[in-house]
Amino acid sequence: MESISLLLGEALSPYQVSLSPSGSHGECLVTLKNSHGAIVVEREFNQAQLTDKRQLTDVVDGLHRDVLIAEGRLEPCVIAALRNAALDKRAAL
Repeated sequence: MESISLLLGEALSPYQVSLSPSGSHGECLVTLKNSHGAIVVEREFNQAQLTDKRQLTDVVDGLHRDVLIAEGRLEPCVIAALRNAALDKRAAL
């Protein structure tokens, strides 16, 4: 778990990352704090998401997106528009 914490800390810098046990099935609560110590994002993940490299990449991508939304740098409607554009592009092929 220590190495996962270090990896997440590097990937999500400059945010402070903390992992703590959560739930009855081995879930883990990932908390990101800004430089002032305020919680920016808090999400719960299962162990498989944090130990599998592909799933861990998805976790980091999701946390990046959540930080952008939480800080007002990305609107959820923009995500929906990008998704729809990608689907339209795929349908055209």
